[in-house]
Amino acid sequence: MSGQPSYPRSNLLVLAFNSVQALLPTTVIDKAEAYLDVHRIDDAVALADEQRKKLQAQLTIDAGEANALRYVHLRIGFKCMLETRFEDAGYHLFEGGLDPRLLISYYPDLRGSLLSEEDDVELFEGVADNVVPFDSVDDIISADLVRNYSPFLAPNTRSAPPTAELRRILTTAANEMLESFLRKWRRVQGDGSAHEVRVIVDTVLAKIFALNEKTTDLYALLGEQPDLVLPELETVFISSGQYNALCSMYQARGMDEKLLNAWARIAEGEWTDPEIPDPLSNMLALLTARRSRALTQQWGVWLAAKDPERALKLLTSQGATRGRKASVDADLATLSQIRDANPQAAIQFLEHLVLQKRSSDPKLHTELAQSCVTQVLDALADEGTAKLWRAKAASYASSAPSSTPFLAYFASTTPDSSTKRARLRTALFLQSSAHYDAQAIHDRLLPHAQALPLEMSIVEGKLGLDHEALTRLAHTLRDNSSAEAYCTAGRRALPPKIARMLAEREGLGAWTLGTADSVPADYGRDAKRLLRMLLDVYIDSGKEHAAAALMNSQAATFDVADVLERVPPEWPLPSVATFFSRALRRSLHEKHEALIVKGIAMGQNLAITDETHEILREQGYLVEEAFDDEGGDSEKALPPPPDTDEVLDEKAGLNIPRANGYGAGQGVAAASWDSAATYPDADGHDFR
Repeated sequence: MSGQPSYPRSNLLVLAFNSVQALLPTTVIDKAEAYLDVHRIDDAVALADEQRKKLQAQLTIDAGEANALRYVHLRIGFKCMLETRFEDAGYHLFEGGLDPRLLISYYPDLRGSLLSEEDDVELFEGVADNVVPFDSVDDIISADLVRNYSPFLAPNTRSAPPTAELRRILTTAANEMLESFLRKWRRVQGDGSAHEVRVIVDTVLAKIFALNEKTTDLYALLGEQPDLVLPELETVFISSGQYNALCSMYQARGMDEKLLNAWARIAEGEWTDPEIPDPLSNMLALLTARRSRALTQQWGVWLAAKDPERALKLLTSQGATRGRKASVDADLATLSQIRDANPQAAIQFLEHLVLQKRSSDPKLHTELAQSCVTQVLDALADEGTAKLWRAKAASYASSAPSSTPFLAYFASTTPDSSTKRARLRTALFLQSSAHYDAQAIHDRLLPHAQALPLEMSIVEGKLGLDHEALTRLAHTLRDNSSAEAYCTAGRRALPPKIARMLAEREGLGAWTLGTADSVPADYGRDAKRLLRMLLDVYIDSGKEHAAAALMNSQAATFDVADVLERVPPEWPLPSVATFFSRALRRSLHEKHEALIVKGIAMGQNLAITDETHEILREQGYLVEEAFDDEGGDSEKALPPPPDTDEVLDEKAGLNIPRANGYGAGQGVAAASWDSAATYPDADGHDFR
């Protein structure tokens, strides 16, 4: 130890022939050692108290005397500890300034891996020779019990009931002594000590607080010391049920993975802690704040089994993965994991991917279509629902022809229920999506085609089975409005405007996938062909009123001669009279319109002729006249006007350069439209 030693002084010297001897007073250390050697611990304690009071009375404390007092306290402390007087031992060891690490070393359950053989502790030499020669407090207690009670207790001091209870009491006293010592050391000497020593002391204290359920002290310590050794505390906190303290440490250190895992155990009931009443909310808040795709992917799937609504909100709020292929693969993987955890939540996540995220992946669309069909078929399996749907179809078919499509009628007259909404969702999605496997859906619906004719016609339209689709709409369902819309709206059995209005009214707007009302520009030929096909369906089934209504509404599409060939002779004339009268009026209108256009065109031609006549007359013309062969050339040209070098061909009206030398003079030649008369040029030449 540092500091100058204090040596005893003698007032009496004895001189001999070969030596000098001094009569020295007995020192405090010698007296204490003598007392302790004969087990007079109380006398040694009294001696230490007397010396302490003496030092306190001095104005200036001698360092040597102070060290001697510390030495005595340490010797007393270890002696008391050896005799299991733990409370006294703790007091004297603290007064002796014992390094807390040395005391902690006697508690293997608490020291853990905090101490190592390389750690050095300063200690008086005499004290070091007399420290407790045991490895642990438990060994000290066992040795004391053997010393005091063996062989009087049978079968032995370790298993005898009286000593077992005494062992428990002594162990409790030893632990309380350590806690008291560390608390006092932390309060008195902690701020001036080395940081690593302070961390060790605080970590051991945290263990003691956790094991003794001193939660208030534990939380105060966690708030003051951020550098506690977490690996040493995890096991203790878990075994003692201090889960909130453990979560606090994880959260303070940013250990999100361990924190989420701890909250998950509490949510599953593996751990219980009243101070964490809603671990799921804690997890959702943390994941939302971190915005980590990896954590969200991992724990969002787990949360889907516990709280599907909030878990899906979390999963759907994450950003898209870079790259379309990577995003689709990640979505499929997440969907598969959610399906394993909660099939119902998987359906909701699938709806988000297709309806909100607008994924165009065929696998996702097919899976959603299959899910919708499954819900409809499950509804049909219920006799009450199936009976209600059959009644709606029969009521619609037996009523007077209406412009209201069947689906709109079904939605407005059927009581609101989950099965009703399932059928509406299915019809809207099958109509609006162009990416699902229509053949697979068709195969599933085919056994139920009689009960679901509208859905079948939608899928058959996707497959190009026009005749089958129109037959179901017009004959089975008797939905003339939808059948006509199928022909004119791009094979869509649900009129787009009706579908959108219905979706908005029922709160199913997302299920239309934003489908536009327009049809392809080149769809005109298909529309005419489909309308003729629909007319054939009506004629073949003997529905003259439906056929007449179709011809009247699409009169411009049908050819009169073609209709005459198709309409059965036995049909009464009034049923088709309207169509033919309109067709005749339309043809007459077109004829008169053509005459008007022709007259306008002729007038425009005359106006253009007048304008060009003035221009051509100013340019001059090439005049052709017939002469005898003996007279020379049969064709002569008039000279050009004096201000031009070109003449125009009378027939072509084009500017032609003069290359034959004629017209070199300054005369002007002119010709009318119906005369070959010419005038001589300036040199008197006449070319007639």
